[in-house]
Amino acid sequence: MEGTPLRRKLSASSIVSIPTRDKKTMSRNVNTNRHDHLIAELEASDSCLGNILKSIYDEGEHGAFMEKLESHIQNHDRDIEKMCNYHYQGFIDSVTELLKLRSDADKLKNKVVITNRALQQSGGEVVTKVEDLMRCLLAQKNINEAIESLSSCIPVLDLYQKLKEQIRVRRYYPALKTLEQLEHTYLPQINKYKFAVVMKENIPKLRENIKEASMSDLKDFLESIRKHSEKVGERAMQQRKKQIELERDIASGKTDPISLNPSSKARSGTARSDDGSTSPFQDEQSNPFMIDEDEEEEVSAQDLVDFSPVYRCVHIYTVLGERDFFEQYYRTQRRKQARLALGTQGNTLERLEGYKTYFNQIVGFFVVEDHILHTTQGLVTKDYLTELWDLALSKIMVVLRTHSAYCTDPNLLLDIKNLIVLFSQTLEGYGFPVVRLFDLLVEISDQYNEMLMNKWMQLFTQIFEEDNYTPITVETEKRYTAITTAFPLHDAEELEKAPFPRTFFFSAFVPRVYRQVKEFIYAILKFTEDLNLSCTEKDDMVRKSTNLLLTRTLSGCLSRLVCRPQLGLTELVQISINMTHLEESCAFLEEFISNITGSTIDNAHVAKLHGTSTFKDAQGNAEQQIYQKLNQKIDEFLDLANNNWTISEATGHASGYIMDLVAFLKSTFLSFTNLPGKVAQTACMSACKHLASSLMRMLIDPDVKQISLGALAQFNLDVIQCEAFTSCTPVPGFQDEALQMTFIDLRQLLDLVTEGDWPSYFADYGKPSSEYLRVNPQSAIIILEKMKDLDKKRKLLTTFKKDERDRKKLQETVLKQLKSLVNSGRPG
Repeated sequence: MEGTPLRRKLSASSIVSIPTRDKKTMSRNVNTNRHDHLIAELEASDSCLGNILKSIYDEGEHGAFMEKLESHIQNHDRDIEKMCNYHYQGFIDSVTELLKLRSDADKLKNKVVITNRALQQSGGEVVTKVEDLMRCLLAQKNINEAIESLSSCIPVLDLYQKLKEQIRVRRYYPALKTLEQLEHTYLPQINKYKFAVVMKENIPKLRENIKEASMSDLKDFLESIRKHSEKVGERAMQQRKKQIELERDIASGKTDPISLNPSSKARSGTARSDDGSTSPFQDEQSNPFMIDEDEEEEVSAQDLVDFSPVYRCVHIYTVLGERDFFEQYYRTQRRKQARLALGTQGNTLERLEGYKTYFNQIVGFFVVEDHILHTTQGLVTKDYLTELWDLALSKIMVVLRTHSAYCTDPNLLLDIKNLIVLFSQTLEGYGFPVVRLFDLLVEISDQYNEMLMNKWMQLFTQIFEEDNYTPITVETEKRYTAITTAFPLHDAEELEKAPFPRTFFFSAFVPRVYRQVKEFIYAILKFTEDLNLSCTEKDDMVRKSTNLLLTRTLSGCLSRLVCRPQLGLTELVQISINMTHLEESCAFLEEFISNITGSTIDNAHVAKLHGTSTFKDAQGNAEQQIYQKLNQKIDEFLDLANNNWTISEATGHASGYIMDLVAFLKSTFLSFTNLPGKVAQTACMSACKHLASSLMRMLIDPDVKQISLGALAQFNLDVIQCEAFTSCTPVPGFQDEALQMTFIDLRQLLDLVTEGDWPSYFADYGKPSSEYLRVNPQSAIIILEKMKDLDKKRKLLTTFKKDERDRKKLQETVLKQLKSLVNSGRPG
């Protein structure tokens, strides 16, 4: 048996490897023991076949080896045959015994068949019951499997139905959470069902629908917030105004801070869940402006807006991995809305309502953005909001500068200023820097001052036109108190002791001007309110503006007033008196400004009012006008003169125009009693000098060709009347004969010509002790020439009179000497 596989191996090898040529040429001296050893190795293991064959072929002994192998095989066959012969009888005996057992097996089989038949008959009912039991168990198994499947599917279906319902009622954030739960928790458990596959395929569509729906809600929110930003800003500014008023009341002691409700806090714009925790998401879609009118007074500006669409979108896009896209979209849309809010159209800012709408929109915009900043993470950043505010602030500054420049009503500009202050304070409360707006208000204050100047110029002009320029007379104590209250008197003791009716020194425009100056100060002070200025800065601004009012506006009005041609001497005198009282009132104005601004008068840095110089200048102008008017009046009287320069004798009394002029001067200087003494004296001196110089010009007028001694005598009477006027001291305070000296030139000239004291004149000419020191030789020549011309016309019979011939010779001699004095240039 063992030789058969070995033969197959060697036969196969020999077919491939042994050559067909004759092997008999090999050496027959083969080592038999070595071949036996190799055959033993082949029988022991098949693994050595290759090595054995290789060694046989290497030695060239394969022929001898095959012979040896064949011999060895034959030996094994003989051993096998011997062994089979030895055991053959035992095999025959075994077969015989097996045949005997065949009959016994048949009997046993029959018995088994009979027993099986009996068993089948007796176990039929049991089998039926067992089959029924198996069917029941199978049904129970199926039921349990069905229940288990339904138990795993029903939550998924319920969750899917809940998802559909949440989407239908626009509860997108819970729907998104439900969708995530369905996708990652429930659907993987039922992947074997087809409907689960359909659901899984539908999830991306549902997620996209939720994203689109939430974006649609956000767009609706942005559109609504753009339309209603004005309402939000109005509420914010109203609340800020109430807060400021409340703080002022507390500071002034009008309101007790303990009485305020400390628990009243502005509600945030976030929703609150049932467990008390805050959540930025509301479960229901609501109007962004969901507060009832009854609740509006109790809510903050932020509470007017439902921010849930924004919060839902933030979370939805965060979950969907598109947070960056959402932030970019939101900021882009809000930037566009900011540009719309900051822009102005047409003449919308010509009225206060336009400014209110403009500021309300801006405040509403930034209130919303500030709330988004503090209730979301990263949607609105501090840097983004700061950049947006800087852009808005620059635009606001340009708009306000441009449109305020066209404003001409100071009341409107004051209202605009108050609105800008409230606007600034409101946004400052939300953390926005507003220093530039307050700087702008300081710029606008200059424009406001100019408007007030124009307005007060009209008021002053109206006051001056309505005044009667007569001292105020009061009949009752009530009227007296009203005037003294409106205008503080510098020294009222004497007036208070006087009985009624009492007469003030000034006219009605003095208290009216004083009151208007105070009203101007109040108007300036109103503008300085809430500008974050210290008491010193307020005082400086008020004083600077008041100085402009006094030195420019009021001074200009007074200058135009005193230059009115229709004003008479009485009006000018009253204006001068009024200026004195207004000048004295400047000290009261200084005190008034210090009281209302809270500054100290003694402060070295406090600017002083220039009203004193203003009123002094106005008084000086009025005095100059008095002097000019007085001189004009004198000229008017002198123009009425109708002198007959050729009369032979004087009338014996002064001319009528001189009498009228003197009477006028007496009554005029009598009204100067309330003027400062120096002013009255100056006016009187100026009038006398002007009268004397006018009379001198009249005497030496080139148009008067001839003068008689009678005319000189009449003229002398006129001068005597003027000298008598100066002697009666029309204005007290002159030194002895100071006023009479104004006519000394005329007096010496008339005395010299009428008396003919020429020897003394020529003898003392130029000497300080000369009686005719102030006589000008040229004036004397003119008069003598006129007298000479008259004599030439009177030649009838006069040439035969010795006295006339002597006088004529003397006259010619005097003329020659006077001309020689003039030609010699000696002083006269």
